[in-house]
Amino acid sequence: MKKRKIPLRRCVGCREMKDKRELLRIVRNNEGEIFVDPTGKKNGRGAYICKSMECFSKARKAKSLSNEFSCEIPEAVYDEITKQLEGYVGG
Repeated sequence: MKKRKIPLRRCVGCREMKDKRELLRIVRNNEGEIFVDPTGKKNGRGAYICKSMECFSKARKAKSLSNEFSCEIPEAVYDEITKQLEGYVGG
């Protein structure tokens, strides 16, 4: 039986390669909107972050998402990411 290839993505916080399904996807679409993509299938440029507050705070402090998307990230997007992560880790 053929073994399926596991898609790997790099976390913008810790810079480690991990299984795509273990990461939270943040998307910037053609209109320049930035939002969290829980399905991982929406159109646009994606950046990935571990589902841990530690990685998120690292990425936020280093402005990794701003660098990844080459634009300023609105505070509302950071709030939404925080809300999503709290859902995964239970606060």
